[in-house]
Amino acid sequence: MVYAGPVGVRAPWSQPETRYYGGSFEQTLSEQDTAGSLTVMRASCTPDDAPPLHYHTREDEFWVILSGSVRFWVGGYSLTECVVTEAPAGSFVYGPRNIPHTFQSITDSAEVLVGNTPGAIEGYFKGIGAAEERQDDQHLDFLESYGVIIVGPPPIWSDWN
Repeated sequence: MVYAGPVGVRAPWSQPETRYYGGSFEQTLSEQDTAGSLTVMRASCTPDDAPPLHYHTREDEFWVILSGSVRFWVGGYSLTECVVTEAPAGSFVYGPRNIPHTFQSITDSAEVLVGNTPGAIEGYFKGIGAAEERQDDQHLDFLESYGVIIVGPPPIWSDWN
């Protein structure tokens, strides 16, 4: 049997980029590449890019910290109820579905591989697109159509540093 699926090395920032709010991410591996089983994005993050506290009902999520350091909040319905962990470059972080989480770069910038399994969440990010500032609360129905439920605000830098 000969495998004819997607194979090969993905050089950094060689795949399509998608604007998302004030930043962008590279679609390193799409759900189409994996028959829906996985999606992977390479994101550049700053302290201002933290998503709200949320959970996914359909997929598990993982992060590989490529550069910088990132703080994660996991497991509570408010930031103060979560387990808070700092992940330096080289760290792997796993977030199972239905468990609230968020993250924030604690360095000026961080580069992170973000994966979801099964794949499909990438449609949300492409659907929202660029904006001057995050407006997650204006897209709750769209988020929920992808199985993402917001349970709290994002971390505010001055509250945690």
